[in-house]
Amino acid sequence: MKQLQKRIGLVTCITVINLLLVACGPQKIPTGLVYCSEGNPESFNPQTVTSGTTIDATSQQLYDTLVDYDPLTSSIIPALAISWQSSADGLTYRFKLRSGVQFHQTDYFTPTRHFNADDVLFSFNRVIDPENPYHSVSANGYPFFQSIGLSQTIKQIEKVADDEVVFHLNKSDASFISNLATGFAVILSQEYAATLLENHSPQKLDSAPIGTGPFKLTKYVKNEYIRYHRNEQFWRKLPEFEHLVFDITPKSTARITKLITGDCNVSALPKAGELPVIKQHEHLELDTQVGFNVAFWAFNTKKAPFNDVRVRKALAYAVDKQNIIRAVYQQTAIQATGMLPPQSWAYQYNRSNYGYNPQKAKELLKEAGIEKLNIDVWAMPVARIYNPNALKTAELIQADLANIGVKVNIVTYDWSVFNQKLNRRDYDSVLIGWNADNSDPDNFFSPILSCDAQGSSSNRAQWCNPEMDEILAKAKATTIKTERKKLYQQAEKLFNEQLPMLPFAHATQLTIKQKNIKQTQLTPFGGISFENTMKIPPEEMH
Repeated sequence: MKQLQKRIGLVTCITVINLLLVACGPQKIPTGLVYCSEGNPESFNPQTVTSGTTIDATSQQLYDTLVDYDPLTSSIIPALAISWQSSADGLTYRFKLRSGVQFHQTDYFTPTRHFNADDVLFSFNRVIDPENPYHSVSANGYPFFQSIGLSQTIKQIEKVADDEVVFHLNKSDASFISNLATGFAVILSQEYAATLLENHSPQKLDSAPIGTGPFKLTKYVKNEYIRYHRNEQFWRKLPEFEHLVFDITPKSTARITKLITGDCNVSALPKAGELPVIKQHEHLELDTQVGFNVAFWAFNTKKAPFNDVRVRKALAYAVDKQNIIRAVYQQTAIQATGMLPPQSWAYQYNRSNYGYNPQKAKELLKEAGIEKLNIDVWAMPVARIYNPNALKTAELIQADLANIGVKVNIVTYDWSVFNQKLNRRDYDSVLIGWNADNSDPDNFFSPILSCDAQGSSSNRAQWCNPEMDEILAKAKATTIKTERKKLYQQAEKLFNEQLPMLPFAHATQLTIKQKNIKQTQLTPFGGISFENTMKIPPEEMH
């Protein structure tokens, strides 16, 4: 403990002196904010990943999108586009762009023009056009966009004027505008990309970012910190804080300690068992947000015996899901009976078909001809919104499966290694989940269960079912809400029949902060924004 306190003291010194550059002594409004983050970003371009850790560190801090979500109403609102219109047939979307928006000026790039239509065309053509010189620069591809079939949806993006673009679609897609509001659909600088290409360093587009967001990147030290500086040319109201630091602290107990001692102002993803500790400190408070998410146990359906639906169902019956809710989430989540959470407009209560029934599990394994079964369960080493402790979840599953004679080997790695190995798809099963990017119910199906998603890294079950794809295509082809709801319920029914993964929880989003920190924005769709965060002086606290 003394060593931990000593390290915390050192971090305090480093944070205050080197990172925030704030003079010691009392100040009414400090110039810096420190966020205790749970892990390293995989990239500084969210187009190239699906990791929530990366989204937190990039989307809301560094970039903007054409349209955005109002966190209070979940309605789509203007961002870099000030207005938009769609045709009656749903095949064209015309966007009027905001003028006077400045890209980041850094020590590695100075823009010579404002944001315009060329940046929109580049940002999306990079993803959908294999001939674009930047298309193959990303080693991971563009998992979210590939999983929703964006390249098949968009026929052409037309520049009408510097401040106007038109998206021409091959087919009507009711989820299209919602997908443009996700943290993946960020706008990059075409001018910066062209400069990097001339200098034969295109990979820097994703590691040395240039955006239009409220902060710009100044330094990143892996496993230590990310340092940002306020974008003084930001097109909305300037953030109050001049400096923002992500203090990378994988262990939840260390994050709590730093928050208590004042080394962090805000901390990510507390474990449910730590919540009573927070109540003991009057200067701390818990922020909660109903989450559009689902935690699941994905079976690699490309590998035997998980290619047998009887085995998948047997494993589902063997797991006491209510015990996981109690032990891991401590009532900060509800049990999932399908993919959609109750907050979704397409949700319909379905009693779980796979209640805890070890005897039924044994019968199904016998029917499948399985006498001895040893399996690997991969567990994330970091907390996520949908699962605060995947390792503990794995241990509970391990104990449950031992009761039916199945031996479980729990596999985990450092977060970056875990993601790299997971993307190779050579695993038996994995405990992971999905945090929705928007309120459209398609976001719980196409990115993680479609055949397009199988080709990206987001379909962890490696499951491709043409019937599911047909249902999802019909649901996106109509804008009639009642029809779409029926179709997504058909998708839920087919999913439960085939069970490529076992959903077990919808979790509440939790963040801890000091009480004098206000307006740290959590959204139901994940991600965190410090654009409007304020620190209240002590004399104004009640």
